Amino acid sequence: MKDAPAPTRPDTGTPDGLIVPTYEDMLGAHMRIAPHIRRTPVRTSDYLNELTGAQLFFKCENFQEPGAFKVRGAANAVFGLDEAQAPKGVATHSSGNHASCLSYAAMRRGIPCNVVMPHSAPQAKKDTVRRYGGRITECAPSTSAREETFARVAAETGGNFVHSYNDPRVIAGQGTCAREVMEQTDGLDMMVAPIGGGGMVSGTCLTLSTLAPEVQIIAAEPEQADDAYRSFKAGRIIADDAPRTIADGLLVPLKALTWHFVSRHVHDILTASEDEIVDAMKLTWKHLRIVIEPSCAVPLAIILKNPGRFAGKRVGVIITGGNVDLDALPWIKGE
Repeated sequence: MKDAPAPTRPDTGTPDGLIVPTYEDMLGAHMRIAPHIRRTPVRTSDYLNELTGAQLFFKCENFQEPGAFKVRGAANAVFGLDEAQAPKGVATHSSGNHASCLSYAAMRRGIPCNVVMPHSAPQAKKDTVRRYGGRITECAPSTSAREETFARVAAETGGNFVHSYNDPRVIAGQGTCAREVMEQTDGLDMMVAPIGGGGMVSGTCLTLSTLAPEVQIIAAEPEQADDAYRSFKAGRIIADDAPRTIADGLLVPLKALTWHFVSRHVHDILTASEDEIVDAMKLTWKHLRIVIEPSCAVPLAIILKNPGRFAGKRVGVIITGGNVDLDALPWIKGE
């Protein structure tokens, strides 16, 4: 474990050199990406409402064409490139969903996309990247290995680096999801989203801090990859290099830009065990009748674990993705 406090300016508390996206950036992103994403539905379940004592509104980003919310930020970055930058394409490192979404956006614009992925990433996510034309370079499953391998790939290709979450273009794009949720529901008390690096949570903070500041933002994290929870409690970024959890989309640490939003606007971070995540995933499959990833089950898991925090509340729950390896479901025991 290593501590990585971001340097701050005494006058503003904002990390030096940080470009922080604004609400207006989010509105611009929503217009830019509209032709390239789906306005995903919000679903409810009488059974899950009864079970939790809350009114739950599930924003189904697993219905995006690449299967994840990250197409919003990826499309904003790709279609925001000027004509001089675009021919060299884009590049990134990702455990899966950002890689597939960036590949999809690049394919729609007709530019190359190079991706560094850990060799342990689910095969379903690798297949999706390749289906959209992304070129994969594999690396060891650690943050340091990703960044070292990516430095070499970026130097070779010259592609514009689109970070999976620590990028103002990406955060502005992710913020469009919360805007849609607020338009699709008749007011909320809370919004819950999974947190790894914090891109979706930061986008939610960006939007709701202006659009609906009364809505409490709750982040949900696996106990076995709880560096955001520990950062939140410590008041500084605490980064783990290679956590292990079935929620493979939540393995990366907070960075300066996402910490800017999390530290200012998140009301609380709650955690769930591996078994609790699997149970919530199964409940969602059964009662919402949709396919979601383990990472997306963490919000429901923390709601079930902390019923007193959510009972009687109107709660938006962002289901972030549905790219699942059906041959390796977490409740299927191996030989």
